[in-house]
Order: sequence, then C-alpha cells, then structure tokens
Amino acid sequence: VQLVESGGGLVQAGGSLRLSCGVSGLIFDDHDIGWFRQAPGKEREGVSIISNSNGRTWYADSVKGRFTITSDNGKDTIYLQMNNLKPEDTAVYYCAATFDPHGFGMRFEDEYEYWGQGTQVTVSS
Repeated sequence: VQLVESGGGLVQAGGSLRLSCGVSGLIFDDHDIGWFRQAPGKEREGVSIISNSNGRTWYADSVKGRFTITSDNGKDTIYLQMNNLKPEDTAVYYCAATFDPHGFGMRFEDEYEYWGQGTQVTVSS
C-alpha cells in the first residue's frame, strides 16, 4: 500500500492550496481516506475525512467552510482544497487510509493503518 501526498508549499494568509493524495495497493472504494496535520510542538490532529464507500465527509471545526475534501475514484486520488488559509494552518499534512467498507467514517488517527510521508504547508502572515 502506498499513499503519496503532493501540493504543499508556502502561501500567504488568505491564499489557497490544493493537496493531493494518490493511493495504490488497496481497494479504494472500501477505504476511508483522512487528512491529518501536525504543527511543530503539537500533536497530530484530524483535519478531514472522506468515506469512499458512501461519500460521507467530516471536517474539523477549525477548517469547516474553508477546506473541501473530494475523491476521484477513477484516479484513486483524494484532494484537499484549502482556501482562506491562516498561519495556524501551518503544519505537515498527512493522508492516511483505513478499511471501512460500511462508510462509518473513522476520525481518529489510531484507526488508520496506512500513512503517507507528509507534505509541508506553510502559511505566512
């Protein structure tokens, strides 16, 4: 199983970035894909989740209305569109996958089996 993130970078506050997570080696439609982030000196936290079996999504309160998670089943890729970025969004962003064929929506990082290497997002003020 392999998850590969891309799309991170440096952006000014108020700007936008789109992260991508390419997934291979598993049945895409049977898995939840989550975005998590870890800022320096802080614990990793969940940002957004999508259940590929039924399209259910979840967002952390801190990103609701600004971030959008989407899934391209044809490409086995998940996207995280991040708009109106704030300095507090600065972190390493990871995508992760877990088996969830019923689409319950797994929100906690210890429920996720497979992880990407992460991509840095830096938002300057």
